[in-house]
Amino acid sequence: MTQRELINFLQLIGKLKVNTRHCWTTEDRQESVAEHSWRLALMPLLIAEHYPDTDINKVVKMCLIHDFGEALTGDIPAFFKTEAHEETEEKATEKILSMLKSPVKEEFSALFDEMEAMETPEAKLFKALDNLEAVVSHNEADISSWIEMEYTENLRYGKETAAFSEYTAKLREVLTEDGIEKIKREGKDR
Repeated sequence: MTQRELINFLQLIGKLKVNTRHCWTTEDRQESVAEHSWRLALMPLLIAEHYPDTDINKVVKMCLIHDFGEALTGDIPAFFKTEAHEETEEKATEKILSMLKSPVKEEFSALFDEMEAMETPEAKLFKALDNLEAVVSHNEADISSWIEMEYTENLRYGKETAAFSEYTAKLREVLTEDGIEKIKREGKDR
């Protein structure tokens, strides 16, 4: 990759720093896609001891690149995402990956294929953490940023993906308890 190609790629992918997600920060502003990916990438590093047979470096890479397509499409919350949205994001990801050279292009493409297949321990851990990071964000955001469906969705989102391991299943339980407590504390019981 030449210096110009690197700069062009970084400028395009840099849109992830300004493209916002549905989640809000504790400072009452929408979080960026890059902020989500950054904190998500820290999570496997912090819990690596619970996954001694998992390639944590691969999981971190998945966390860092998984939302590349959103540099072009922007974020669509999972509970609103349709098959058409997913196809559009997949095409955007392919366009972004086409800017890369070998061997990085092949490595990243293989990681996207692995994430899509959801068969390896690395892909399963990535997906569980991706879902759970969103729940952490919702739990720490002001409840006024929640839409009606989040009072139930936030208490179950990611349960299925987290069930693959004891650690992530327990993490989901704790996040559910936190969400219930937040709703009660804010007097928003439904």
